[in-house]
Amino acid sequence: MFDYSLTHWVTFFTAAVLLNISPGPDMAFISGQTVRGGKRSGFLAMFGIWTGAFFHVLLAAAGLSAILAASAIAFSVVKWVGVIYLAWLGIQALRSNEAFTINSKSAGAAQGALVFKQGVLIAALNPKVAIFFLAFLPQFVVEGAGPQSAQLFLHGILIIVVAGFVEPPLILAGSKLTTILRNNNQIGVWLDRALGSLFIALSIRLAFSERN
Repeated sequence: MFDYSLTHWVTFFTAAVLLNISPGPDMAFISGQTVRGGKRSGFLAMFGIWTGAFFHVLLAAAGLSAILAASAIAFSVVKWVGVIYLAWLGIQALRSNEAFTINSKSAGAAQGALVFKQGVLIAALNPKVAIFFLAFLPQFVVEGAGPQSAQLFLHGILIIVVAGFVEPPLILAGSKLTTILRNNNQIGVWLDRALGSLFIALSIRLAFSERN
C-alpha cells in the first residue's frame, strides 16, 4: 500500500511547493494578519487556513467535492456564502474606529480565536479550493497503490505538511515588519483599513469565480 516511485514523489513535492509559494487568498490573509498582529496572529491565521484546507481534503477523499464541481447550485450557494462572509469582515474592519495594538493584552485569546475562525471559514467557504483538490489530487493516484480515497487523503495531507515548511518562515520574516508598528495607534487604524480592503478584494474575486 502506498507504493510509489521516486519520480512520483519528486513530481508531487515539486508541485506542492510551487502551489504553496504561489500568491493567493490564503497567503494574502496570512500575510495581512502577520503584519497587522504579529507572528502570533500570523500563525493563528495559518492554522485556521490549514484547518479549512483539511476540510476540503476530507471532501475530496470522500468524493463530495465532485458535487461542487458538477452542481451549479451547490457551487453558487457555497460561493455566495463565502462572498458575503468576506465582505462582512471587510466592512467591519473598515468601520473600526479603534486601532489594533500588537501588544494589547485585551486582544489576546479572544482576538486569536477570531483570527483562527476567520482563517477556517475563508478556506472552507471557497468552493474553488474544493474543486482544486478534486482536480489536482487524482493526478497522483496510482493504480494498485491503495484505495483511491486513501491515496487522495494522503496526498492532500502532504500538501498541508509542505505548507508547514513554506509558510512559517514567511510569517517569521513578516513579523519583523511589526516592530515599528507596536503601540502606534494611527498606523494600527490604517492596518485595519488595509485588512478590510483585502477582505473586500477577496470577496470580489470569489464573486467572479466560475466552476471552470
